Amino acid sequence: MTGTKERLVEAALATIKEEGYGGTTARAIAGRAGMNQALIYYHFGDIKNLLLAALDETSAKRMASYEELLARTETIEDLVQLARDIYREDLAAGHVTVLSELIAGSLQHKDMGPEVLKRLRPWIDFAARSIEKVTKDTALETLIPARDVGVGIVAFYLGVDLLHQLDPSEAPADRLFDHAARLAPALGMVMAFGTIEEEK
Repeated sequence: MTGTKERLVEAALATIKEEGYGGTTARAIAGRAGMNQALIYYHFGDIKNLLLAALDETSAKRMASYEELLARTETIEDLVQLARDIYREDLAAGHVTVLSELIAGSLQHKDMGPEVLKRLRPWIDFAARSIEKVTKDTALETLIPARDVGVGIVAFYLGVDLLHQLDPSEAPADRLFDHAARLAPALGMVMAFGTIEEEK
C-alpha cells in the first residue's frame, strides 16, 4: 500500500470512529488526510472501497495480535481472560466501532452488506477455534457447537459495543466477563472430569 493510500485509510478509520458512517464523506476523509478528495476515487474507486480497505487494515492488525494471544490460551479461564482482553483492546482501538458503523451503513447500501459479512467470517472462525482449542478432548467438546458459539460471541461483541456507544457509563460487558470468570473454574472441573472418565 502506497503512502497516499495508507494516509487515506488512516484518515478513513479516524473519521468513521469519530463521525460515524453518516459523517464519513470523501470531503471529511480528504480533509483529515490533507489531500484532494479526487485521490480517494483515483486509488479506491469510491468511498465504499476505501471504507472496506480501512476495515481490512484494522482487522488484519487486530487478528495478528489475537492469534498470538490464542496460542497461549490453554484453559477455559484463559479463554475468558482472552475474551475480556480482546474486548477492552478493541473498545479502546475503536475496531468494533468501525465494524458496527459499516454494518449500519450496509443497511442503507445493500451492496456493501455481503462485503462486510465476508470480513466478519474470519472473526467467527477465530472465536470458533478458540472454543475448540479449550474444549478439545473434554466432556464439553461434543456439547458445545463451536461454530454457533463463535457466531454468538461476535454478535455479543457488536451488541455490547452499541450499548457502550449509547451509554458509555454503563459497563455490561465487564459484568458479564466477571460472571464468566466466576463460572469458568466450574466449567473447567466438568471438562477435566469428562477427560478423566474417558481415560479410565
